[in-house]
Amino acid sequence: MPFEFEKQEISDVILIKPSVFKDERGFFMETYKHSDFVTNGITQRFTQDNHSKSDKNILRGLHFQTNPKAQAKILRCLSGEIYDVAVDIRKNSSTYKKWVGAVLSEENKHQLYIPEGFAHGFLVLSESAEVAYKASDEYSPQHDAGIRWDDPEINVNWGIKDPLVSEKDKNLPFLKDIDVNF
Repeated sequence: MPFEFEKQEISDVILIKPSVFKDERGFFMETYKHSDFVTNGITQRFTQDNHSKSDKNILRGLHFQTNPKAQAKILRCLSGEIYDVAVDIRKNSSTYKKWVGAVLSEENKHQLYIPEGFAHGFLVLSESAEVAYKASDEYSPQHDAGIRWDDPEINVNWGIKDPLVSEKDKNLPFLKDIDVNF
């Protein structure tokens, strides 16, 4: 099988380790294969791909889309290294307000599957990083939402005190101040 699937501490979040075939020409790897993903519990169809580039210490997040346009995501780091975080914002979940994080890099080629009902963000650890991800629904400005990266109830350990955060992300509400529909 070209992938190894590792359930994380929040079992709905899955670290995906693709098989990488290297030789003198470089490498080859599959990044997505619907049948393998379905066999391992990732059943969504993905409808949009996104790509971003950010510099060191930039933190993007914590973002999500509300229902009926909620998005599951599969993220990977094409160049550089990031610390990728998923926060469970499903009110009836036993892991509500809990988070998991994983280092994704151009070197390890790992990917992170984040289901609907999670807020997502990442911190760039390298001088710069390019991130690509699949989303299970298209971007919808009317359903675009987020929570503060430094929400004290969630207490994500980003490993940095003063990341570079956009004005939009600085002004996101705390989870206790919004009504998420998950």
